[in-house]
Amino acid sequence: MADSDIKYGLAGVMTDDTAVSKVMPETNSLTYRGYAVQDLAEHCRFEEVAYLIWNGELPTQGKLDEFIAQEKADRGLSDDLIAVMRKFPEGAHPMATLRTAVSFLGLEADIEGDHATDRLYERSISLYAKLPQIVAVDYRLRNGLEPIAPDPDLGFSENFFHMCFGKVPAPEVVKCFDVSMTLYAEHSFNASTFTARVIASSLSGIYSAVTGAIGSLKGPLHGGANEAVMHMLKEVGTAENARAWMLDALATKKKIMGFGHRVYRSGDSRVPTMTQAYKAMVDIIGTDEAKMYWDMSRILDETMVAQKGIYPNLDFPAGPSYYLMGFEIPMFTPIFVMSRITGWTAHIMEQLADNKLIRPLSNYTGPAQREVVPIGQR
Repeated sequence: MADSDIKYGLAGVMTDDTAVSKVMPETNSLTYRGYAVQDLAEHCRFEEVAYLIWNGELPTQGKLDEFIAQEKADRGLSDDLIAVMRKFPEGAHPMATLRTAVSFLGLEADIEGDHATDRLYERSISLYAKLPQIVAVDYRLRNGLEPIAPDPDLGFSENFFHMCFGKVPAPEVVKCFDVSMTLYAEHSFNASTFTARVIASSLSGIYSAVTGAIGSLKGPLHGGANEAVMHMLKEVGTAENARAWMLDALATKKKIMGFGHRVYRSGDSRVPTMTQAYKAMVDIIGTDEAKMYWDMSRILDETMVAQKGIYPNLDFPAGPSYYLMGFEIPMFTPIFVMSRITGWTAHIMEQLADNKLIRPLSNYTGPAQREVVPIGQR
């Protein structure tokens, strides 16, 4: 087989049908069930977007109220899981603790019929409801603080801030966070989603599939990029140093996180909306440090585009936005999981609705078949 016949990284290969999302080439817009994500971020709460991704249509007020009530009813972690989380090794990355906690949820669940279609939706909502508390509990425990129980009077995003910090910030901050949840919710057959579908195709179960997806998202070339962007900004240090830093990084072929995308060629359609949220956070915080990060980001962006014609992706504005909201850098990718659980589980349900085991071929490049020589004759 010629190298030209092999699609390394499965680049350009279509492996299945999906009705969940698509980047529309004529508008360069990412769409969820046909709706442009930037429009959803502007007009809808994340709860509405989660409902859309799972059900195919935006909810009426009555349907939304029922959905929110179900999510609130599914909040809460067992004492056993919190006890296990207290024993996690000090210094473990939050993505590793999240992966382990989700696997523990699978242990606690009644696994009979775990892959049955009529059980998948309720398990999806349960994961969606519990993931924010897992992230918040882990954050508080690693900082020597006691967990805060979920508040049934608060919405999805407000409740997460409450469980992390014991208070809810201004509505403008919550809106910026909610926008990020919508933008991160789904993106077709990305690495972690494809991982989830592969695992689901073996009928291993939804918790196995989500645990595997978390493992895939943990990598810096995928979900971990938002953390890497913030580390990069801290390394750059000042706005005055930004252009020289970028030019040196390009000259030395240093890996620069937050730029480029396998799907987009003329810019990630989610970036303008998240950049607006980033600027809003800078204005809300109003400190010299916040303004410095904004100026630094702008110069890095302009330099990269001018030198290479490569545009930023969603992680570039999302990382510093989360930082300005008060979240620690290692929390950024777990927050991504809180959003992407909607897309992952939608794809798991879609995969299992008409399942075929995913089993690609490989091009063997090793030696031809040969005989084993006994050890004394070697």
